[in-house]
Amino acid sequence: MTSRIPRDSRLRLVRPRPLAAAPRAVNQRRPRRPAPRPPEGTPAPAELAGMARAGLAGAVRLARWADAALGPGRHGATADGKATLSDATAERAAADLGLSVAQVRADWDTARLAGLVEVHGDSARPGWRLRAWDRDDSAVLRGWVALFDAWSLASPEPEDHEPAAVAEVVSAMPQVLSFLQLSAGPVPVEQLLDLLQQRVTELRTERCEVAYEPGTGRPAGSPAPAAAAPAADAPLAPLLDWALRALASVGALTYGGGQATLTPLGSWAVWVKLEQICVAAQSPAGNIEQSAEDMLRGCAQLRPNAARAEYRAWLAARPVGSAVTELIDAARGDDALLRGLAFEALRVVGAPAEPDVRAVVAEPALRPYALLWLAEHDGVDPEDAHEVLTREEATWLWVDTAAAVADHGEAPMLVRHLESAVQPTVPQLLDEVRAVGHPRTVQVLVALAAAHPDPALAKAVRRAAFQVHTGG
Repeated sequence: MTSRIPRDSRLRLVRPRPLAAAPRAVNQRRPRRPAPRPPEGTPAPAELAGMARAGLAGAVRLARWADAALGPGRHGATADGKATLSDATAERAAADLGLSVAQVRADWDTARLAGLVEVHGDSARPGWRLRAWDRDDSAVLRGWVALFDAWSLASPEPEDHEPAAVAEVVSAMPQVLSFLQLSAGPVPVEQLLDLLQQRVTELRTERCEVAYEPGTGRPAGSPAPAAAAPAADAPLAPLLDWALRALASVGALTYGGGQATLTPLGSWAVWVKLEQICVAAQSPAGNIEQSAEDMLRGCAQLRPNAARAEYRAWLAARPVGSAVTELIDAARGDDALLRGLAFEALRVVGAPAEPDVRAVVAEPALRPYALLWLAEHDGVDPEDAHEVLTREEATWLWVDTAAAVADHGEAPMLVRHLESAVQPTVPQLLDEVRAVGHPRTVQVLVALAAAHPDPALAKAVRRAAFQVHTGG
């Protein structure tokens, strides 16, 4: 289809801002509104986390095996840098864990989509969620929601259907899931198919497709291109069956006997999406006595001025050398939000932190943050400091910040983050994001596709996520 082809989508160029400087929707001085309550009968968060741990037990087991058996710096975790296990590693894992090679590969894909492992070229390392798996229910639930968001990647797309028709079904499934959630019980597949057909028809009407003259990008005046016809004629029943099976494979629903029913986890996740809420860091309390990581998490929801006051209080309670070391160690973790906040705290430290910051410039994950810190320290205007970054470094930082927003922010904030990219068009951004090799690329693109209101752009982003996921 050629509806609103994203190659003409221009991105407004704005200077990137630190995540901690992003405006918050609620004034800190005002009392917070009580969070909406989930529907009656929704299990408590601890119980939901237990369900998620049970459903992802195989993926967690494989991720921990990879952490212990492969180790940092060793090779052979993936094949050709495409985020798929090499045959030798898959066979080794199958032998060690008593599983089939097919099950190992399935658990590996699940672990990656849930953020339990992160792939770096031809090696992998445990994600921050795996480190917090046994002690942090919110990390577990976020991991499961990440898998839920990526349900269309969890099962191969039907090969005998037009990609446009598959994309339409993926775009229409949120309404189907909302209906399942409101029904609070089994729903016949025939009823879901009627709803899917209605929603797909609405999507086609909303697009108002126009054809483009070859090579000009100008509308030709025809109301609908011929390329859209196969999608319009595609039967939706097989695609609905694929979608329901894929959602069942991630534990969002049960499917059988001509009926589909959301699981408690699936119902809760749909409610979370509908209410646009997320599990966020707790308000700070006693941060002075906390570790750097816990202090940064406690400051995550504060406005910049209040956060800086917390940083100063925390720094005043310990020797500056050990404080800087602890902040940099927190920045080396796998939580992108903490990485950005750690360098915000290092800005409060100032000159005493310069030697340590210069020492981490060679570390790829910290290099963009360190270069920005050093530029500002040398007197460059913070609004212009981003100019010290290469295009690749700026793109890596964009993905890293997007990962922080996807993990800890809200959907509208992720959509707004699209404007801070240095690339002038969406396709160019997607090409360079894929090339930069950030370990969270798939999760970021899936989250952006789920959040963006433009169905054509969301489809392009979702396709890019699938290509990265499959190594295409």
